[in-house]
Amino acid sequence: MLAFEMRIIAGPYKSRQLKAPPGLKTRPTSDRLRETIFNVLAPRIAGARFLDLYAGSGAVALEALSRGAAEITCVESAPSAVKIIHANLQSLGIAPGAGFRIENALVAGFLRKIADTGRNFDLIFFDPPYDAAVEYQTTLGALPPIMHTDALAIAEHRKKDNLADEYGPLKRIRLLAQGDAALSFYRLQ
Repeated sequence: MLAFEMRIIAGPYKSRQLKAPPGLKTRPTSDRLRETIFNVLAPRIAGARFLDLYAGSGAVALEALSRGAAEITCVESAPSAVKIIHANLQSLGIAPGAGFRIENALVAGFLRKIADTGRNFDLIFFDPPYDAAVEYQTTLGALPPIMHTDALAIAEHRKKDNLADEYGPLKRIRLLAQGDAALSFYRLQ
């Protein structure tokens, strides 16, 4: 089985190695693409409430933490991925609960549950399996109730897959392509 290794790009955990679940079911966001995401998010990351949906290894969330996000929530349903997130936290010396939460849940169920609490986020990243195209529409449709008024939602997807410019009150404000991947940035209209 393949095992991916990644590193944290910047902040206090810079250059620290992270692991991803073995196999091809989880497709980690590359170091280069994570660097692109956080170059765009740099002015917004300090003190942010960051939500990582379909978290996989937790690499994007851990990058956000290393760059100064105040509160991190990872949502992941695969037991092997949740185990890797815990292992990555442990290797960095971070205790879950210290500003870092892991929700072992399906994304749709988590979004329904959290919408009822009134809790919201400043930055939301999601990267569902590329072959689960319906997840993009479903997830983007469920995000508005949990987004702070000036929040951003960032969807990683295949460059060849065109996401819509609007999903209800969400409007795409930026599209960045890198290799075979693309990032669509959405905000509330």
